[in-house]
Amino acid sequence: MNLDCIPCFQRQALESLRMNTQDEKLQERVLRKVIEALIKADWTSTPLELANKVHKIVREETGIQDPYKKIKKMYNDIALNLYPKIKQKINESSNPLNTAIRIAIAGNIIDFGPKSKGKFDVEKTIEDILNKEFAIDNYEIFKEKIKKARSLLYFVDNTGEIVFDKLLIETILKFHEKMGINQDLKITLVVKGGPVINDATLEDAKYIGMDKIPNVEFRVTTNGDPNSGPSLNSKEVKSWIKNHDITIAKGQASYEGLSQFNDVFFMLIAKCRVIASDLGVKEGDIVLKYM
Repeated sequence: MNLDCIPCFQRQALESLRMNTQDEKLQERVLRKVIEALIKADWTSTPLELANKVHKIVREETGIQDPYKKIKKMYNDIALNLYPKIKQKINESSNPLNTAIRIAIAGNIIDFGPKSKGKFDVEKTIEDILNKEFAIDNYEIFKEKIKKARSLLYFVDNTGEIVFDKLLIETILKFHEKMGINQDLKITLVVKGGPVINDATLEDAKYIGMDKIPNVEFRVTTNGDPNSGPSLNSKEVKSWIKNHDITIAKGQASYEGLSQFNDVFFMLIAKCRVIASDLGVKEGDIVLKYM
């Protein structure tokens, strides 16, 4: 956790409140509760753990179970509308697997956690990232490991983005078929066990058709609510990684929660100074890092 995360959590809470209510007295009351909770919190926790606490307060105090529900559906629909066009682009690529990885990373721009104006030009981001150098590029390691994999553990991040994750998984299955090896890849997809910011839940995964992928099962990690799943940095999640041949973790939150574990491929856009600094890259850089 970095000190810069604390004001960022306050901003996230206020943005979430303003999206759902114009009642300034309610906004102030909830924001004060968030600030009080942050003061009392253990600042050696991971950013993800504190974020879960902050957004749990917003949900409980406003009575709105999913403050980002409309936005989540909107970006799922935007990405689904792009799906046929993007799928064709991948199929026509000279290196479909690398292209699908880049497009999945481009989808990581749809993130209401880092500071943003709340609008994302997904198509432009895809075009930019298709022509951008990786700041950290462990693609060759990924390609060799996915060839041998019989099981894939995939931590998704945000709504909208999850459509491009689906395209990557579909491309991996085609890659296996082309190689003539391990075509019956077992896929475990990890989503949030409840709403938090615009993170993808099981409802979102099914909405965009992830449940139609062959040999897929779902697991959940906590959003901060009781019985919503284990935390990312738990022993249980560590055992999931150990019991799969290859693990993909999308987004900054996955990096925050899983970077202490080994044998994980992190795919993300570095969208804030704290994460960029920890990775040794610049803000806006794209990363495919194996740890």
